[in-house]
Amino acid sequence: MRPIIKSLILIAATVFSGSSFAGEVSRAMFTIGIDNREPVIMVDSIDSSSYTSISFFTELTELTSHNVTHQWTFNDQVMFEKTFEVKGPRWRVWTSKTLIPSWTGSWTVNVLDDDRSVLASKSFDYQ
Repeated sequence: MRPIIKSLILIAATVFSGSSFAGEVSRAMFTIGIDNREPVIMVDSIDSSSYTSISFFTELTELTSHNVTHQWTFNDQVMFEKTFEVKGPRWRVWTSKTLIPSWTGSWTVNVLDDDRSVLASKSFDYQ
């Protein structure tokens, strides 16, 4: 009987605390292009002699009415941010960055929620 009561208390605490968060980033990836709102090919590194731009694609689920930000960082410095208002239960967004040859190294995009908490984070190498 006691395990049942403990389970009910835990469920009630989760439901009524307002801290449960159902939304998520269901896909997050770097790509060399977007076609018909879908990534063309997923990449984790690109060569500066072949490519000068890259896109970051995310598919968001159950985040309607949230604002989600793509935060691009290089060498621990924020290089670009773009905020999107999520207007549906399944929402696909992307940002693109033009890169210059001197920006070789590791890049990271953080996907941030309204309160700037990290929902997802991905990195790629620009060689």
